[in-house]
Formats: sequence, structure tokens, C-alpha cells
Amino acid sequence: MFAPKSILVPTDFSEHSDKAIRQAADIAEQNDSKIYLLHVVGWPQEFANYTISIAGETIKTIVDESVKAATKSMQAEVDKLSKTRKIAVTYDVKVGVPHQQILKEQDERKIDLIVMGSHGRSEMTKLLVGSVADRVLHGAKCPVLLVR
Repeated sequence: MFAPKSILVPTDFSEHSDKAIRQAADIAEQNDSKIYLLHVVGWPQEFANYTISIAGETIKTIVDESVKAATKSMQAEVDKLSKTRKIAVTYDVKVGVPHQQILKEQDERKIDLIVMGSHGRSEMTKLLVGSVADRVLHGAKCPVLLVR
């Protein structure tokens, strides 16, 4: 039977991500696994195809504020899990292209299992539904559990 010891749970704070966290917590409790929560703040160069020009310092401010807000949300999630579950949970907030950062984290932490929402909270949901999950699914070197 597969018994992962390290579980990566990328989150964008969406409903699907919340379900993935709960699923990962169940798996972690059953297998005495450690959970690594990860949130990736998308770097604005992802949107280079748009015609909007934003000054570099403004971009840095937006990213810095996004990292602060995400860090606060991640700490709240860890606190909530720690109160209700007997599992080890750590978190990190990275800046970059989400699927690339998730796959990099998988390599660096030697992750046994990735548990993530099948869909995110993208504004362009109808066009990009599941694009991060799809890229992680195809690029991961470990099993990926997609939660709906």
C-alpha cells in the first residue's frame, strides 16, 4: 500500500484548494505524513501579453503586498489544521509561475504525493480551467491527487 511521508498541497485559497487541504490532512493522519502547504504569487511577467504597462516599482509593491497577504492566510490555515489535526504542517509562499514553482518544490522537498484542487480561482476560469493542475499532473515525478 502506498504510504506517502511528505505531501505537497499547493493552494490558491479557493474552495477546491480547501477541499484538497482537508483530503491531504486525512491522508497525513492515516500515514503519519508531513504536509507542506505552498502558495505561489504569480509574477506579473506572466501577463506580458497584455497591453497594460505597469511601472516596475508598482509591480514590486503589488507582489510584496500579495506575499504578505498570502503569508497571513497560510499561517491561519496552519493554525486551523494544528488545532483540529495531529499532523505536522509547514508552509511557504513563493513568487513565480505557479506550476513551475510547484514542480520545483516537489523536487527540492522530495515529495511523495501532491494533493491539489482540480480547478483554481482564476478570473479566466472558462479559458484556463485546471491549467495549473494539468501542467503539474503532466510534469510531476510523483503521484498527483486532484480534488474536486
